[in-house]
Amino acid sequence: MLQGNRFRIYPNKEQKALMEKHFGSCRFVYNKLLELKSLMYKKFRISLSEFELNNYLLVLKEIDPFLKEVNTQSLQQASRNLNSAFNHFFKDEFRYPQKKYKKDHHFSFQVPQHYSINFVTSQISLTKLGWIKVKMHRQLFKEMELENDIIEHDNNAEFLRTVTVSRTPTGKYYISILTEDGKKLPEKQEYTHATMVGVDVGINTFAACSNGEKIDNPRFLKASLHRLKFLQKEVSRKVIGSNNWKKAVRKLALIHEKISNQRNDFQHKVSNRLISENQAIAVETLNVKGMIKNHKLAQAISDSAWYSFVQKLMYKAEWVGKTIIKIGMFEPSSKNCNVCGYHNSELTLDIREWQCPECGTLHDRDINAAINIKKIAVGTTV
Repeated sequence: MLQGNRFRIYPNKEQKALMEKHFGSCRFVYNKLLELKSLMYKKFRISLSEFELNNYLLVLKEIDPFLKEVNTQSLQQASRNLNSAFNHFFKDEFRYPQKKYKKDHHFSFQVPQHYSINFVTSQISLTKLGWIKVKMHRQLFKEMELENDIIEHDNNAEFLRTVTVSRTPTGKYYISILTEDGKKLPEKQEYTHATMVGVDVGINTFAACSNGEKIDNPRFLKASLHRLKFLQKEVSRKVIGSNNWKKAVRKLALIHEKISNQRNDFQHKVSNRLISENQAIAVETLNVKGMIKNHKLAQAISDSAWYSFVQKLMYKAEWVGKTIIKIGMFEPSSKNCNVCGYHNSELTLDIREWQCPECGTLHDRDINAAINIKKIAVGTTV
């Protein structure tokens, strides 16, 4: 089973400069190969393979000698990533591969092989960069005995995969080490109606469960909005490119990073608890892109980050053999009475409680939706 392990690294001044060259060179190669591949198909209907793109790398190195200063494997991985993006475009209906820009914060490069890790000194050795200090905050290999304190990744190291080096907008450097423990994903566990829960995500209540539990929405962006606006004004008042402008930009990036970390930490805790307490979880498929077009709710919807929450539920369920059931986005989960099935077509977003005119049941809008999601999911799996 593949597992990603993310650690913070502390490169020196020379290593930081070389990392920046890797970031820029990989982005440059990706864009050049994308331009070439698109041009060849548009003009001559020729689809260049990954092998042909790698051969063109030799030409690029002669045209742009600065590419020789970075790791060749990282440049080849950029070509491989482009080929993967085209495969997703043709097979999985992803959008056409786009150019990468420095302003989009695409600061990363990959090292697919030939690196070493020293567990005694907590360091990692990368080609062209040398030994870099790593903060090993957790065990990299669980239930795996190592003969030496230093392990080297070569073609025979079956448990090590690609290393990805990245930089955040706040200037922090990280490595993500992909490992393979040789284990298979567990088989799906059987579940019953009693061990299954329906979850309805929302704005006022982050998640409502069919068992009656409601999880409040902390709204981290809203809580920091006043400070965020102040820092954005500070950035706009500075001369672009000046030292004061760079300081203001970093302060703004720090608060964005804090909001993101708060949101991720909250979602990880909620998803872990839901996965551990239930055998199956039913959720509703949401058209988030369509919903944020409503300018009155766009900020609140983005702050809730429903898509990333569902993604966390899905991959964590796979790890432990649990089941995630997604119902259709057009199912009337909120407007149907979960007792008698009456459809309340006049129910609007501002109404949080309503009484069914048929059976007289008083409904909490979110809990009722969660119960209906569970019922619909049970019907699709019978």
